[in-house]
Amino acid sequence: MTSGRRSIAAAIRAALLTGDPTAKVFAARQVARDWRLGRLDLTFDVEMPERPEWPAALELLPPGRMPKRGKMGSERNRIALWHALAHIEFVAIDLALDMAGRFGDSMGQVFVSEFLSVAADEAMHFALLARKLDSLGSCYGALPAHDGLWSAARDTSHDVAARLAIVPMVLEARGLDVTPATLERVRAQGDENGAKILKRILDDEIRHVAIGSKHFHAVAAHRGENARELWRKLVEMHFSGGLKGPFNDSARLAGGLPRSYYAAIA
Repeated sequence: MTSGRRSIAAAIRAALLTGDPTAKVFAARQVARDWRLGRLDLTFDVEMPERPEWPAALELLPPGRMPKRGKMGSERNRIALWHALAHIEFVAIDLALDMAGRFGDSMGQVFVSEFLSVAADEAMHFALLARKLDSLGSCYGALPAHDGLWSAARDTSHDVAARLAIVPMVLEARGLDVTPATLERVRAQGDENGAKILKRILDDEIRHVAIGSKHFHAVAAHRGENARELWRKLVEMHFSGGLKGPFNDSARLAGGLPRSYYAAIA
């Protein structure tokens, strides 16, 4: 006998297949809220899509073909910066949803809860950045964006350890390295509102990296493998760009990623 409630997998899949940015923000936050309030069953009865829906008008380019951003002095370059940040956070909503929906059946309830909370954070970050773009007379989708982040998800869709190693512990950790300098540049331009947005994102991303690191270590222990060696092996297999400094060692450590992990392969 079923409860008659919707499954968590169906709710996550529907959010992933929502292409309109505002609707996706609402859908991600609603899934996280419904799950927290016990309105969804911990049932994985549908597959996750091969890739999520994004706005039809969004032009996607390979990372190497993206137009170069200049320094932040001009309005055009400021818009390009905020658009790039908005795209990262938009894709991050889907990365967190897919993490919960694709691997939640094997990883369990705490894993699902934590990655749905990450998805809700990313949705809030995107909403702040979309509002920022609006205030500059632009909008998300007005500029091209690159498809590198989702290709990392596609390459690791077969293995939760690989997904955790690459998405929270490489890609999100990179955000910990670059955001403080961006924040200072924004503040130096007199944009205190922009600096507050970036500070909020930085604080949340430390927690997101820590969630990824915690579950990665649990998977490594379950498999009887050394976590650091497994992480290095997976990074070498699935991350072609190579790790490049400078690194924000203190933020990475707070996110459960000590320097001993990445120093030898950077």
